[in-house]
Amino acid sequence: MCGKYSIGLSSKVLQLELDLEMIHPQVTFPEAYYPTSAIPVVINAHRRNLEFFYWGFVPSWAKDIKIGRKMFNARAETLTEKPSYRNAFLRRRCLIPATGYFEWKSSENRKVPYYFSLRNEKAFFFAGLWEYWMDAAGNEVYSAAIITCPANAIVARYHDRMPVILGLDRCWKWMEDRPPADLQQLLVPYDPEQMIVTPVAKQADRLFEI
Repeated sequence: MCGKYSIGLSSKVLQLELDLEMIHPQVTFPEAYYPTSAIPVVINAHRRNLEFFYWGFVPSWAKDIKIGRKMFNARAETLTEKPSYRNAFLRRRCLIPATGYFEWKSSENRKVPYYFSLRNEKAFFFAGLWEYWMDAAGNEVYSAAIITCPANAIVARYHDRMPVILGLDRCWKWMEDRPPADLQQLLVPYDPEQMIVTPVAKQADRLFEI
């Protein structure tokens, strides 16, 4: 599960680290993103520019946008089986930039937040899916979900699942026109040796409460 994440860089540094198109200097990133936020996504591997989509997958057949509140993650193992995600997996894949994400572990009758990031402190992408939806009044919504996979050794101490993390050596392959079996091979746990986990300071607990 991935219910909150962050981009702890300026737009200029993010652009350089992830080889993106120029990001407007006035674009800033909040301390944390959570479901129903407008999150930055990359949907075109050639243009590589940021667009902002609703975090919570809203299938084209949905009657209400509220369904997205429960569909902010998509399980890698069932993307070809679930009608909600099947077409998006084949045709509407995206990359979601981040520098880390949060997970909670119960301790002494409370949930303690931990921050997961890369050991080299660089930005990365989550593998994602996006969708287009329109309500009865003609209002358009572009939405996205973060794909999750089984946890690696470091994350498994806190949760049994983790978001699919793609470094620069693999991320653009996710956006290529490839057979489903090839795409599935990208949806694996990230190397635990390249990740670190940091307890969130107590004074920041309230900011990251579920």
